[in-house]
Amino acid sequence: MIGAQRNNVRLGILLMVGSTIVFALQDGISRHLAGAYNTWMVVMIRYWFFAAFVIFLAARSRGGLRATTRTEQPFLQIFRGLLLAGEVCVAIYGFTVLGLIQSQAVFICYPLLVAALSGPVLGESVGWRRWVAIGIGLVGVMIILQPGVGVFNLAAIIPLISALMFALYGLLTRYVARRDTAATSFFWTGVAGAVMMSAIGIWFWEPMTRPDWAWMSLLCVMGALGHWLLIKCYEVAEAGAVQPFAYFHLIWASILGMTVFGEVLRNNILIGAALIVAAGLFTLWRERVKG
Repeated sequence: MIGAQRNNVRLGILLMVGSTIVFALQDGISRHLAGAYNTWMVVMIRYWFFAAFVIFLAARSRGGLRATTRTEQPFLQIFRGLLLAGEVCVAIYGFTVLGLIQSQAVFICYPLLVAALSGPVLGESVGWRRWVAIGIGLVGVMIILQPGVGVFNLAAIIPLISALMFALYGLLTRYVARRDTAATSFFWTGVAGAVMMSAIGIWFWEPMTRPDWAWMSLLCVMGALGHWLLIKCYEVAEAGAVQPFAYFHLIWASILGMTVFGEVLRNNILIGAALIVAAGLFTLWRERVKG
């Protein structure tokens, strides 16, 4: 089955911005729940809903489950799902250790990682100007991490690992979209991740209070919606054209971090994030010039 892929940049940007709002809210809820319960359990429950949701959609689609699950690249689809589940665990752990603002300030470098890897993974052209922008963005990451100031906190690289995993997931999503529909990718993302998290998270079950079950339910809805928006985004637009707008995620996450969790936006984070965003916006400009 061949997915109908086009390059509608305007629609892709709207989908990306929408996903950043959903993901930021999801991050805030995840930080709250992971601060009170085991991260494995929180992610497992979220994936149970995710899997149920994608199976429901597949069953109601034209051709049913058989048509939706059909893919000529099953191992790649399963790997995508496992990679995303692992990334979610790493990211949420980072929230509990570093907070939303610092975690997201480093994590937003993932569009630059996407740009850097889009050549070897997708065969897209990456010129020297974009490589300069990528380098500037990585300087911003170093300013945030401050590896030369005092004793370097190894926990600071957690969001960088998460960013690399998410960048690879995004590129693989774009790659499989050449032959599979968004519905197929969505199905395998939810089911593969649910199987992996159930195998791990069931051993870390803890009782949850009624109010937190309400937050957990909202988190489940946010998770499914956010990744559906992202999959649709990569289906309709080139990765390099829409990735810079992923930086809106930092704005929403910073607002949540300061207003809800009492976090502080330090100068090094502000300067480093500004460099990363500027580099990303430059890559968008270059994409338009090439277009």
